[in-house]
Amino acid sequence: MRGPRTPAIARVLMLLAAVALAAGIAGGLLRVGVLDGQLAGVSPFGAAVVAHAALMICAFFGTVIGIERAVALGRAWAFLAPAMAAGGGVAILLGEHGAASWCFLGAAAAFVAVNVVVVRRQRAPHTLLLLVAALAWLAGAALHLWRPGGPASIESWFAFLVITIAAERLELTRLMPRRRGSAGILAIAIGGIVVGTGVSMFAPRWGGAAYGLSLVVLAGWGLAFDIARRTIATRGASRYMAACLLAGYAWLALGGLAWAAMAWGVVEARDAALHAIGLGFVFDMVMAHALVILPAVARIRLVYGPAFYLGFALMQVSLALRLLGPPLGAELRASGATLNAVAILVFALTIAGTALRARQSVPAERRYSA
Repeated sequence: MRGPRTPAIARVLMLLAAVALAAGIAGGLLRVGVLDGQLAGVSPFGAAVVAHAALMICAFFGTVIGIERAVALGRAWAFLAPAMAAGGGVAILLGEHGAASWCFLGAAAAFVAVNVVVVRRQRAPHTLLLLVAALAWLAGAALHLWRPGGPASIESWFAFLVITIAAERLELTRLMPRRRGSAGILAIAIGGIVVGTGVSMFAPRWGGAAYGLSLVVLAGWGLAFDIARRTIATRGASRYMAACLLAGYAWLALGGLAWAAMAWGVVEARDAALHAIGLGFVFDMVMAHALVILPAVARIRLVYGPAFYLGFALMQVSLALRLLGPPLGAELRASGATLNAVAILVFALTIAGTALRARQSVPAERRYSA
């Protein structure tokens, strides 16, 4: 029996998202001096350096999350959001930064509309949080268009990712008994993130401190209430996913503290603030959820194996080198950044390898349509 088809547009958009990810990684490596600095003067490499955050958050994650939501909604128009996000990534690589900013604004606006429909279909705490996350992306896109690189835009973009992940974790645990204090702590964390983002526009120190400390509260909520605390004692895929989740919350706590320190003028904390969250938290969550999301969205059959731990372990070690190594030697930061890229590549190759093995193990007549 055949599974449902993956829309052709989703396959094209996934490819463009992969291009944005590769460009974003290349831009990050150029920034830390791993790649030849002369490449920064060559398009599209120079564009990738300047717009590293936009490529990673809006072009890559905006496209991927947009595809996930469009597939779940089952409406053709919902693919407008990921299509415009992917288009923004292409515009950046062509050096058209103004056009890219408008694309991201349009993508975020369409994504808000998608989530409004989702809330109307199912009014629940996790769908409301998904709408809040979409609004955060829209606010960040508007701020970036108004004042590129100005205060609060990067906070809004990270809020989009962090709140989306919190909503997904809340959804996955919605059938479990709620422990006392869970809802209140989550509300304080999300409220603090939203307020901190807004205040950052006018008072970056106070807003950044509130934002960072709210991330710490959210990390504490995850460590205290996420089902991963139980599944870490199991085996197989459940334990692997739990390890990714718990490590991600730990990095989020570190990133939140670093963000607060950065807001109060500790320049050295900037790299830790951005990448403990962007890589340590967000990519650890990607590694955890890939086994669930890819089969549902991309119709890719995956079979868990111990090899999944390799990319996960490389990410933890590389982040420790990157963020904790500089006091011991500046070259450790570059080594850590290189291994960050290797970790993502190893994870992608693991996904591709296990998907290929799973496909070969299924008779042709039972495979999903590709």
